[in-house]
Amino acid sequence: MGILNVTPDSFSDGGIYTDLNRAMDRTHIMIKNGADVIDVGGESTRPGSDPVSVEEELVRVIPFLEKAIPTFKKARFSIDTTKPIVAEHALSLGAGIVNDVSGLKDPALADLCAQHEAAYILMHSQGDPKTMQKDPHYDDVVDDLMSFFERKLTELQKRGVKDVILDPGIGFGKKLEHNLKLIAHLDKFQKFGFPVLVGASRKSMIGAILDGRPAGERLIGTVALHYHALTKGAKWLRVHDVKEASDSIRIFNAVQSQQ
Repeated sequence: MGILNVTPDSFSDGGIYTDLNRAMDRTHIMIKNGADVIDVGGESTRPGSDPVSVEEELVRVIPFLEKAIPTFKKARFSIDTTKPIVAEHALSLGAGIVNDVSGLKDPALADLCAQHEAAYILMHSQGDPKTMQKDPHYDDVVDDLMSFFERKLTELQKRGVKDVILDPGIGFGKKLEHNLKLIAHLDKFQKFGFPVLVGASRKSMIGAILDGRPAGERLIGTVALHYHALTKGAKWLRVHDVKEASDSIRIFNAVQSQQ
């Protein structure tokens, strides 16, 4: 899953792809480099970010989706949003996945996915982006997320959503030790029978481990962390650097073929 942020303030690539032609060029490159899905976001969810209005988010994402979905027919498109109105517009244009970082705070997103037969990414977060990194606490982060997924999956299934992807939400209301424990025990989430997605691309946990390395210098750390996630059963990787991620997946699959 290749990340396309059409935002002015995302933590790693904010402001780079707000121009439609540049966003289209980036999408072409990501697909050429191996992206199966393009995840389009019009609202930054970096720690401390402010929310944007529905109208502003629509202005950012809809012109791109209107042009990109008919152009890149072989790719799937995901809308990264917590707003049902934005999701509905994107699904109507042909997006096939809703990536909801709120963890189904608004059940209307589940209803839309059921209606459009779209996939839903159920991501765990503690708090909202503005406040989520202010001293997050868990009794046991793995057990707490197990309970969260069990509860939310019941609701999704009641609402008719069949295609679900689980995302533990690396960096969303979690300290470094929480993130590391989730990656180390990622295999436990396979009990639910749904694929697990990991998105740690260029995130601050990598910078913290690597003595404050800035976001633009976290590629090797990202690949290493995501490769470990693959060994623990991750089926999806959400990344900025598609070529490098695709290479690592090919190596992983080659090794696994001899198990």
